[in-house]
Amino acid sequence: MKNHYRRIFLIVLDSLGIGAMPDAADFGDGAVDTFGHICEKAGPLDIPNLERLGIYHLHPVEGVDHSRKPEGFLMKLSERSRAKDTMAGHWEMMGIETKKPFQTFTDTGFPKELIDELEKRCGRRVIGNKSASGTEILNELAAEEKDNCMIVYTSADSVLQICGNEQTFDLDNLYRCCEIARELTMKDEWKVGRVIARPYIETSPGVYQRTANRRDYAVSPPQKTVLDALSENGLDVIGVGKIHDIFSGQGLTRWLHSDSSVEGMQQTVELAGENFHGLCFVNLVDFDAKWGHRRNPDGYAREIEAFDKGLGALLKVMRPDDLLMITADHGNDPTAPGTDHTREYVPLICWSESMESGRMDGDSFGIIGATIADNFGVKLPDGCIGESVLQKL
Repeated sequence: MKNHYRRIFLIVLDSLGIGAMPDAADFGDGAVDTFGHICEKAGPLDIPNLERLGIYHLHPVEGVDHSRKPEGFLMKLSERSRAKDTMAGHWEMMGIETKKPFQTFTDTGFPKELIDELEKRCGRRVIGNKSASGTEILNELAAEEKDNCMIVYTSADSVLQICGNEQTFDLDNLYRCCEIARELTMKDEWKVGRVIARPYIETSPGVYQRTANRRDYAVSPPQKTVLDALSENGLDVIGVGKIHDIFSGQGLTRWLHSDSSVEGMQQTVELAGENFHGLCFVNLVDFDAKWGHRRNPDGYAREIEAFDKGLGALLKVMRPDDLLMITADHGNDPTAPGTDHTREYVPLICWSESMESGRMDGDSFGIIGATIADNFGVKLPDGCIGESVLQKL
């Protein structure tokens, strides 16, 4: 073992793909390229820290000077799973290959049989039942929801979401309805990755605002992951942002909710000041939720720049025996048609004060978890994919 890191910080820039995979057309995608197209449409980007680590060497961009030697170790990873969603991407990082993707109902809404059963068991009439953004659906239907209804909607992800006005649809009842929906959507033909409770309030007549009382009901990983291997061996496994939701808490020893990606980075910097031993696993969702799905390259560009500032703060407080790994879980090209994720390669940028820079060809996202397990001397759970590249770091 060349190095042994006491702490590893794995940061997922949710949806920051770096170019179409060879099978992108099978997923309805063309020449997609999240990072490249953002640079074309909204650049040049002010990202000195990502530039210093080598992102432009991993993904060259016209007009950017690539002469400076990168400080990070660089890889381009491909997804082995037959999917392009958040859960499959994160699960593969921790060793699980998803061979059958979760159901999506973006184009059709949920089947009548499911809606009928949901109404019967919840005692409320369903309105909506279509793909929409959270703000749009509230503006359209929140006034009607007061009349013993509940707003049910989906998105480009495998998700069923239920809105409830906290002032007229109490939280416990909203959560009860979501638990019923989770039970119903465990059937193979209706199986979605997550059911989400989306509470909101009316701040003034016709003006609605989501509250912080969101609750996610995710499918648990189908087997043990690298997170389980770490925690079962007495290591700290800290989740920041959506990590708890994505893994249903499985394998985590501690988790922090983030209201934004900026806050997620602030929390990560604060955690770097603690003396934990193990993994800090961070998801920064705003790239995807705020900008990718809404097809806003300018907003996405500014989010990358905001992350870069947080990255600079983190690099200043990292220790010689820390390892930083920056990656993504899929693409979401904001210049592509529609609102769905895009099937893309993702970056893996590794950095430590004690390592040498370099580059190698990557393989599946499973490289990440396998390398982390190898670093801490724990065995990969049975059935996990991935080969460690620790000797390169």
